[in-house]
Amino acid sequence: MASHNIPDVGLGRMIAKRAALTPTNRALTFEGVTWSYAEFLGRIDRLAASLREGGVASGDRVAYLGFNHPAFLVTMFATARLGASFVPLNFRLTSSELDYIINDSGVHTVVADDAHKAALDEIRGQLPCERFVGAESAGDGWEGLEEIVASCEPLSEAENVEADDVALIMYTSGTTGRPKGAMLTHGNIAWNNVNSLHSFATGDRTLVVAPLFHIGGLNVTTLVTLQKGGEVVLHRNFDPGAALEAIERHGVSTMFGVPAMYLFMNQHPNFDATDFSSVALFIVGGAPVPEPLLNAYNARGIPFAQGYGLTETSPFVAILEPQFALEKLGSAGKSPLYSDLAILDVAGSPCEAGVRGEVCARGPNVMAGYWNQPAATVDAIDARGWFHSGDVGFLDDDGFVYVVDRMKDMIISGGENVYPAEVESVLYEHPSVSEVAIIGLPDERWGEGVTAVVALKADQELTLDGLRDFGAARLAKYKLPIRLETIDVLPRNPAGKVLKFRLREQFH
Repeated sequence: MASHNIPDVGLGRMIAKRAALTPTNRALTFEGVTWSYAEFLGRIDRLAASLREGGVASGDRVAYLGFNHPAFLVTMFATARLGASFVPLNFRLTSSELDYIINDSGVHTVVADDAHKAALDEIRGQLPCERFVGAESAGDGWEGLEEIVASCEPLSEAENVEADDVALIMYTSGTTGRPKGAMLTHGNIAWNNVNSLHSFATGDRTLVVAPLFHIGGLNVTTLVTLQKGGEVVLHRNFDPGAALEAIERHGVSTMFGVPAMYLFMNQHPNFDATDFSSVALFIVGGAPVPEPLLNAYNARGIPFAQGYGLTETSPFVAILEPQFALEKLGSAGKSPLYSDLAILDVAGSPCEAGVRGEVCARGPNVMAGYWNQPAATVDAIDARGWFHSGDVGFLDDDGFVYVVDRMKDMIISGGENVYPAEVESVLYEHPSVSEVAIIGLPDERWGEGVTAVVALKADQELTLDGLRDFGAARLAKYKLPIRLETIDVLPRNPAGKVLKFRLREQFH
């Protein structure tokens, strides 16, 4: 019986094959400039050749820091063409936070836009990087990506990769205060996109306004659209008026965002006048869509597909298809075609319908593990292959999942994950603070507001602005408290653990 070779499902082969199939299709539009797939691949392979000449080899790491920009995608695909791993960096992080991640992952080459080069220059002497490339300009120890692309011959031969090779190392903050690098393989990305293609019609032109360093911004519509040969309309950052204008001008069919983005678009004065006739659906993650917002878009003929996912699952764990949006309001949906979902109790057994347990996922979209953290990997992925999300949920009688709480007390503020332990470790050092607990409280704008509950030292006073100023040097802005409450003493259980549910009840 003849054997059949399994095809290379790597990101590098995908973009090269797509360019061979549809070379003249529009691939990427950014700030008035559009590249065809042939032009896009040409830039990718010229950068890949330069990276190889600079010493990047299979298994090495290449990082990108900056706002959404074509250079992000060019660098990612060029890295994949060499069999190396791409490390997207959160542009909201401080220099000290970036220092840890870049050293932990051992980045060989870093690419950064003009707005963020200074953050790396501050710590350059502490970094392992052998090469610094400016995404937009050269100078002061930075090579220029444009000059590289203009001067290099295209890559002569790409590296073959296996499905289990690591394509991305995406850092997600940990409850211990140190971020962990989720290793997403080429197979993880490919299978997530297969799930996506079987879950909803994604159209052929997507608007990308969510940050690409997030798994949602990168792998909900961006990569699947490129895989299909569609066009990515990329914005440097999110602006509600600019998003509405782009939807109409480019005939956008899909967009991914968090509920706050769609709320700001709905509140924009141009919302009612915008032509949405090209839109097939909008995809939303990070939190359920409130019913009034669903109704506002449904009235314009726009359905929402809602999803629940994590960096570690590439990201889809569950998808709520549009026809169930109102009938199953608040639900995250069901697991996609080639993934499984379960609600497990503390013994690892499935919970009955309506009984709360931990949301767990299993499938080819689940990460290979955490970079350099085997113990954390074992804690997260059990012997049966279930990834333990740390989120509490339940299934209804129809098998729809509802995510109701977070076992790890994570806060989702404007679609950003905030881990209390990290914030607490910084704010504890404030001279006026005796104890501090960080909790998430409902916030109309951000979904959850980061709230600091502080027990003050004797004869001390503290303002919210003072606390934010203290934390600003070491914490990204979205992690800083937007509300301050003071208390005589934090409530604790007999083991000394702060009872955060009591704080949430008290200050709700």
